[in-house]
Amino acid sequence: MNRRFVSLWFRHLTTDWLTLRRPELKDVPFVLVTPARGRVIITAANALAEAQGITAGMAAADAKAVIPDLQVIDDIPDQAARLLKALGEWCIRYSPLIAVDLPDGLLLEVTGCTHLWGTEKDYLKEIITRLISKGYDVRGAMADTIGAAWANAHYGRVKPIIAPGQQTNVLLNLPPAALRLDAIILDRLQKLGFYTIKSFVGLGRSVLRRRFGSDFLLRLDQALGTENEPLQLLRPAEPYTERLPCLEAIRTATGIEIAIKTLLEKLCHRLQGEGKGIRTAVLKGYRVDGQVIQAGIGTNRATHQVNHLFKLFELKISSIEPAMGIELFTLEAPKVEDAEPEQEILWSAESCGLENNSLAELLDRLANKVGANNIHRYLPQERYWPEQSIKPAPSLKDKPATVWRTDKPRPSLLLARPERIEVTAPLPDNPPMLFIYKGERHIIKRADDAERIEREWWLDEGPHRDYYVVEDEQGRRYWLFRSGHYLAEERPQWYLHGFFA
Repeated sequence: MNRRFVSLWFRHLTTDWLTLRRPELKDVPFVLVTPARGRVIITAANALAEAQGITAGMAAADAKAVIPDLQVIDDIPDQAARLLKALGEWCIRYSPLIAVDLPDGLLLEVTGCTHLWGTEKDYLKEIITRLISKGYDVRGAMADTIGAAWANAHYGRVKPIIAPGQQTNVLLNLPPAALRLDAIILDRLQKLGFYTIKSFVGLGRSVLRRRFGSDFLLRLDQALGTENEPLQLLRPAEPYTERLPCLEAIRTATGIEIAIKTLLEKLCHRLQGEGKGIRTAVLKGYRVDGQVIQAGIGTNRATHQVNHLFKLFELKISSIEPAMGIELFTLEAPKVEDAEPEQEILWSAESCGLENNSLAELLDRLANKVGANNIHRYLPQERYWPEQSIKPAPSLKDKPATVWRTDKPRPSLLLARPERIEVTAPLPDNPPMLFIYKGERHIIKRADDAERIEREWWLDEGPHRDYYVVEDEQGRRYWLFRSGHYLAEERPQWYLHGFFA
């Protein structure tokens, strides 16, 4: 499941709050000011003042020259932070994961929350409508990344919700300011003629780092989703913890075993439902005499298998001294990670080899459900050209005449015919920096060295192929190749030949 985030932008946060408390200001242009370096500077302007050209950062005297009847009110220090915290506490009804985005916004992680209101559109509309009804001028947007949601809320003009995996397409047409860059960097980009993100996103990372610094690349990667962006939550997420109070104090090893199993079953059931597993876990026992004893375990990979975790704790039971008895057990998992679902071994001889009738019966049932033409089995054959190196097997009884090639990576889905793509690639033999396939632009983040596959000259003539395994900004991996050499008078054609799972 893609993570989903919402950015809320309160365009007139402090002036809206003041208007709610002083209704007489509703139809009056006014600003909030604070003294700075011997001058009175505007910190916020309401919508009526902004409509006449007044903005934050102007001197109050200059603003009065533009609007003689402008109301000037002293700003309250740190008022924006207090307002955002209060609004964030109110928004916890929509998501428990909320962060203040100074000076005028909130950030929500809404993964797994939107379905409670119907669709993502219904969810976002509910939040915006409720906040507007409270008197705040607010814009909101939703996306896979914090940066993309923030950019669309502040600079987007089409749709507030960016579909999963589409943040790159939306960001490309927005101005550089949508990346939350420093004013100095924005001024430098403006002078160089970079008026949209797409005008520089295809440049090499070393060039961008040298000209604009590592923080620039970090903001770009966070918006595109290739770099995680942490949230400073208003209310830190509750740790994975289970409690087991005892009616009678536990003093035996058997009782401790039962307590550990009970706690593990509760915690692992929760983790399994969220697709997570334990990396570290701590068992604490609160004794009648006021002492707290504990035992911890760690795993090499995330797991929610109760039996495996219990065996690890079982090694620790001898070190748990109950003394007069333990009246409360707690089990906490301070470190959890996404757990990959375990898959049963289907093709090994120990479980269900090709000779096993159970496999044939399974295939029969599937064929009658989805159609026999949708089930295929392939065997390797000794050919150089990838699309000719496999052949369909008529039945389960057919044996391979050669072995599968495993020394080089091969895609899990190989196209029957390579499809042409447009690429931007350095010359002469580097992998491409980006490619366009079916109208979608893919920016390449990683690429392996070329693998040259020669044409079978004894069968036909033509150029060789240089294959590259590449990975785009979404982490999707592709098998691309260039047909032939670069020539001065003619550029070679590029093709997409397969997809990696």
